[in-house]
Amino acid sequence: MRSKSEFWRIVAGLVLFAVAFGYVEAAVVMYLRSIYVPLHAQFYPALSASELFPLFSLDQLRSLGPEHTARLNVELGREFATLLMLSGVALATARKPREWIGAFLLCFGFWDIAFYLFLRLFLHWPASLLTWDVLFLLPVPWVGPVIAPILVSLSMIVAALAWLWREYSDKPFHLTRMRWGLILLGGMTVFVAFIYDFPNTASGGIPNAFRWDIFFVGEAIALLAFATATSTEKSERIK
Repeated sequence: MRSKSEFWRIVAGLVLFAVAFGYVEAAVVMYLRSIYVPLHAQFYPALSASELFPLFSLDQLRSLGPEHTARLNVELGREFATLLMLSGVALATARKPREWIGAFLLCFGFWDIAFYLFLRLFLHWPASLLTWDVLFLLPVPWVGPVIAPILVSLSMIVAALAWLWREYSDKPFHLTRMRWGLILLGGMTVFVAFIYDFPNTASGGIPNAFRWDIFFVGEAIALLAFATATSTEKSERIK
């Protein structure tokens, strides 16, 4: 069994990396907006600089010049590299795949929240938790109000801390295949909520209402599957 001090040292290191990476991510977005806000105004002069929608369509990007479509490809690669970096630092701290899962979720959750905090500091954006954002571009644009990814990140952090604590105590959660399946189903359902409107937003449309019904069903499925694993183990120990 690892010591408590080692557990907190690893957690502190992961959080430190995630927060610093959130700063870097927010800085990159600030630079990108300095490039694209003036160009956005060419197509939508009535919009304020803080409004992201409608997004550029591919035709609009192509009309601005080939360097902009090339930059989009670089941005897609950067997003994939972001996932690899979060995965890599999690892998460096893990003894086994189960710890890697918890470390990745912890990193992702703190990185995402730090990203929005630094955006607020740098750009005074988002104006509120209900402000809409482009959350991710792979494999298609994810969009939604800022509070939605923050809720997902908070869920990740809480679950990851509980998961890692049990791993470091050599008392791991024993999730059945059914519970793993339900967690994955919940995650995919949340994903569907984020990309539900992508045919519209990717072609330059104003986002339709966010599908909170799909989102909360996905969150509930995943969280309940995880939570019932802990309650089942407690009842088994009592018996």
